[in-house]
Amino acid sequence: MISRNLLRMAGLVMFTALSLGTISAQAQAPKTAPYIELTPPQPTEAGGKVEVIEFFWFGCPHCYALEPLLEPWSKKLPKEVVFRRVPAIFNDQWGVAGRVFYTLEAIGEEERLHRALFDAIHKDNLRITDESAMAAWLAKQKVDVDKYKAAYKSFTVETKLKRALQMTQAYRFDGVPALAVQGRYVLSAGMINDRQDLLRATDRVIADSIKQLPKK
Repeated sequence: MISRNLLRMAGLVMFTALSLGTISAQAQAPKTAPYIELTPPQPTEAGGKVEVIEFFWFGCPHCYALEPLLEPWSKKLPKEVVFRRVPAIFNDQWGVAGRVFYTLEAIGEEERLHRALFDAIHKDNLRITDESAMAAWLAKQKVDVDKYKAAYKSFTVETKLKRALQMTQAYRFDGVPALAVQGRYVLSAGMINDRQDLLRATDRVIADSIKQLPKK
């Protein structure tokens, strides 16, 4: 897991203004899954369903290692669940990665290129902070680079980026990858080292959260 302590040791600037509620750390989540419970819970956008969020960073090797498991797992979640990704933002470098994520999303290319971008960063040493290198890579992926550049600092991207920063602070996780369920429970690789176990634990929390949904 990429942790805040490791980032501090590397001299990166971390955000410390965490004022949205207190954390109640529990020893066990529903059905023995380790987790952190947020008090009060954060608002969700799932419209009556259980919201599951993956907080990640494109530069994180642990997020990259989780991706081959996470992608098929997310597609098999129950119909009562809405899954989405939010880029964690701990510093300016992570902010650039978040901006790239939301720019690709804005032009309808994020889902197609999510795994490819991870591969380019971790296998081919693509520097996501190098705008020229990114433009060249995007062109190879048959992306309209002018359209990408126009969206890069758009109001939509800026708004989502600010919201991602707020959520990084509010959810109080120490590192990525982290999975949040229903705005209340946070599970991370720092709590559960094995990737399969992390997803299985999240499944148990999701099942418990589905039971708590209002009956229709």
